[in-house]
Amino acid sequence: MLTYGLYLVWGSTIGFCSGIVGIGGGVLIIPSLTLLFGLSQHQSQGTSLAMMVPPIGLLAAWRYWQSNNVILPIALCGALGFFLGGYFGATVAHHFAEATLKKIFGVLLIALGVKMLAF
Repeated sequence: MLTYGLYLVWGSTIGFCSGIVGIGGGVLIIPSLTLLFGLSQHQSQGTSLAMMVPPIGLLAAWRYWQSNNVILPIALCGALGFFLGGYFGATVAHHFAEATLKKIFGVLLIALGVKMLAF
């Protein structure tokens, strides 16, 4: 029971941060699942995708919609692309060794961080 409470507090913290700055999955959820809970990279990525769909997709997006901060055509087309791309990306990811997948993930995070700081 304590474990489920910890997951709830962790999820709430991730959700709060995501609601503030619009990040969650790749930047916060996946590293914390591997570092805090000992999941493999593959498990972290799959769990992140599974947990983001209903709560973030509905409640946080609704809040942004209320403030006229959702561009619906982009969101709908992006969702369809994410749906299809996610399936094919997950299929490809299973062909990588965990160490390789972690390196790809780390390089992507660094590149995004540099880009955000530089511009």
